[in-house]
Amino acid sequence: MAEQGKIDPMHQFEVQNVWEGFSLFGQQIAVTNSAVWMIATVIALWAFMLGGMKQQVVPGRWQMMVEGFTGFIDNLLKANIGAEGRKYLPYVFSLFMFILFANLIGLLPLGLVGLHPFTVTSHFTVTGVLAIMSFGIVLIVGFWKHGFHFFSLFVPHGTPMLLLPLIFVIELVSFMVRPFSLALRLFVAMTAGHILLKVLASFVVAGGQAGIGTGLLVGIPSFALMIGVSALELLVAGIQAYVFALLTSLYINDAEHLH
Repeated sequence: MAEQGKIDPMHQFEVQNVWEGFSLFGQQIAVTNSAVWMIATVIALWAFMLGGMKQQVVPGRWQMMVEGFTGFIDNLLKANIGAEGRKYLPYVFSLFMFILFANLIGLLPLGLVGLHPFTVTSHFTVTGVLAIMSFGIVLIVGFWKHGFHFFSLFVPHGTPMLLLPLIFVIELVSFMVRPFSLALRLFVAMTAGHILLKVLASFVVAGGQAGIGTGLLVGIPSFALMIGVSALELLVAGIQAYVFALLTSLYINDAEHLH
């Protein structure tokens, strides 16, 4: 990771085997650091929900937090989908909370069982799977409710017949790009923030190794900036989870209510 005092900002995204696992049908089945931290995210989310679902008459702080998050997503779905949005609450809530916890766990300064915290949402494969799941629900809902009339989504009302083929192709391509853009937005935001933090950390280390003068001139401002960027990353972690849930609800609304 570090060579001759230098820090590689991309090393933190490297998927490494934690356990070599076993061979199955000629394929090596191994446990990676990415899998470990996804499991840690699920366990942390499960513990959070379990501790807040006591259904006490006078709710405690923990229960109020869980109910607050649930109500937040419920209001989001009502605002974007309407009364029909309630049936999508379990999925969108789980999606939002998983992304939020994964983003926050990736910012932990300490590791787990000797492993450095790994931000699973900084990998396009993970965000891509989440986006494809959301996109799949949109397709299922659209064809289930509207059948082949779902294709009218790609033909805006009042489109001239002469432009109909061109508009249809443009709208179809735009629709098919949605899962890619949804996954890319989260992936880029988390990757860029962590790279910046690693670069600033290298400035702090280099300043400390260069002596008191350079350390004060470079190390202290870099460390102060690191604190600011870390606080910003906490905000981005929540915003990106919200944006993913928001766009998912908007896409579902398109499938529920053809315009």
